[in-house]
Amino acid sequence: MSNATLTPVTNPVTEIPAGAPALAVEHFERLLALETDCWDVNEAMQSGSPGFVLLQTNSDQASFDAGHVPGAIFMHHTTITEEALAQYPPDTLFVVYCAGPHCNAADKAAVRIARLGRPVKKMIGGAIGWLDEGFALVGTPA
Repeated sequence: MSNATLTPVTNPVTEIPAGAPALAVEHFERLLALETDCWDVNEAMQSGSPGFVLLQTNSDQASFDAGHVPGAIFMHHTTITEEALAQYPPDTLFVVYCAGPHCNAADKAAVRIARLGRPVKKMIGGAIGWLDEGFALVGTPA
């Protein structure tokens, strides 16, 4: 693309003007405060000191055992209580994920964790996103 001035065009993208840069900074920083992605989680987990606890929050223990993100712990969203999190210091960051974009278990888990006054982020894409990035799930030998 050249440095030439673009001719104004109206289409589904340009029909509503883009927000001011300051509004974009606020919006995207807010998103990043609540969400992370598979690539960043993988990099953090490989560091050996990720700074968070990764929770798979959907399905059941057998499904988790069959395949999960390396380093994740299984905690179904319905079982997240103060007692379930008691082993972790109050400022522990939790990163939650579920099967993928078609699953809302991570959202349900995030709500429960936040209502307990704990910091939480969602790994967008879930297990499907993890696989789409080319990362492998691990299973627990039977």
